[in-house]
Amino acid sequence: MNWYLKVLKQYADFKGRARRKEYWMFVLFNILFGWGIQLLALITGLEFLAYVSVLYSIALLIPGIAVTVRRLHDIGKPGFMIFICLIPLVGAIWLLVLVCKEGEYGSNEYGPDPKSEVDELDEIGVSEA
Repeated sequence: MNWYLKVLKQYADFKGRARRKEYWMFVLFNILFGWGIQLLALITGLEFLAYVSVLYSIALLIPGIAVTVRRLHDIGKPGFMIFICLIPLVGAIWLLVLVCKEGEYGSNEYGPDPKSEVDELDEIGVSEA
């Protein structure tokens, strides 16, 4: 859950790197919360919960793009590679392969290795000046 909150605290931070764990924990919790809202709407029959689900998705659009860009930075790719998903069928698969790759060891042009000795969860919300 801390990884999910870390992404939310870095709401529109497109700089730096995001390790695989950070990315996939955000995706996992995002899916679980979205499905939970949909299931609750289905069980209770409350129509407004469908709108809540849509608002939730819209609210997390920017953090989702930001963590994906940081994930691409971790493997040494520029952030605009996110647009590869616009290529029908092949693009989504290619982006999935990219976000599944292990990040580069050591520092790269986008910042220090997020798997370094420093515990990343201690650095949540701390920006580099």
